[in-house]
Amino acid sequence: MSSTESTNLPSQSSPRQRLSRQARHRQLLDVSWRLIRDEGTEALTLGRLAEQSGVTKPVVYDHFGTRPGLLAALFMEFDARQTAIMDAALERAAHSLIDVAKTIASSYVDCVLTQGREIPGIIAALKGSPELEKIKHDFEAIFIEKCRGLLDAFSGVEGVSSAGLWGMLGAAEGLSNAAVGGDITPLQAKNELYEIIISMVQRSA
Repeated sequence: MSSTESTNLPSQSSPRQRLSRQARHRQLLDVSWRLIRDEGTEALTLGRLAEQSGVTKPVVYDHFGTRPGLLAALFMEFDARQTAIMDAALERAAHSLIDVAKTIASSYVDCVLTQGREIPGIIAALKGSPELEKIKHDFEAIFIEKCRGLLDAFSGVEGVSSAGLWGMLGAAEGLSNAAVGGDITPLQAKNELYEIIISMVQRSA
């Protein structure tokens, strides 16, 4: 579910709703995405989330434990959404280097754009905590290996280099953030990332 599908924030006079644990967790994540979009990542605290969700602080602490735990949950949800978008696009794509490269580039940029300004803020926050940095790195490593599996078939016997794949990921993040910020267009971000992927694979042939 994207942040644009969030539940409405309750007014402070609204009675608290009795929700299942799963439904409450979903509500808390939706409100978190909205808070980041409207006020920035720094505004997202467990206390503020409780207030805007119409629940007590212990409820929020029970779901996430700490603010880093909340940020980690948001990042993992983004990663799962990104994976689902890419997998669906790959199922529709032809099995050629051009199509695979276009799919990786487009799905990466599209997912960041869908989440808007929230993701750059969360990624920046992840860099401020060793615990969160490890979570981010672990998911990045999974993405790298996924791309390696997709692109090795078009490369030489040694496959695509790890250095090239990590460079591609850095470019993907930077280009997507530039598109979110309006410095370049989404199409420019996708096209540049596509060219980077093609060049990386061709160098390994």
